[in-house]
Amino acid sequence: MNEKKIDIKVDEAVAVGQYTNVAAIRHSREEFLFDFAFIFPDGPAGKLVARLILSPAHAKRFLEALNSNVQRYESSFGEIPPAEAPPTVGFVH
Repeated sequence: MNEKKIDIKVDEAVAVGQYTNVAAIRHSREEFLFDFAFIFPDGPAGKLVARLILSPAHAKRFLEALNSNVQRYESSFGEIPPAEAPPTVGFVH
């Protein structure tokens, strides 16, 4: 099987990344919608920092890749302790 190499250009602002401490996932028949937000520690306010829209097949590949990475992380650094649930978040569109 011939593998194609794909070069992906990344804008500097995207390369810096965004910290997120809460995520909301919704889906329809056609797509999965991932909203990532940062909730400020001292108050009920927060900000949506990224929204990703994936096809169901890509969402499943993402799940498999995330599971694989978490397993490798835990093999190297130990089990990740469960986090306490974040407060209920209402996303405003």
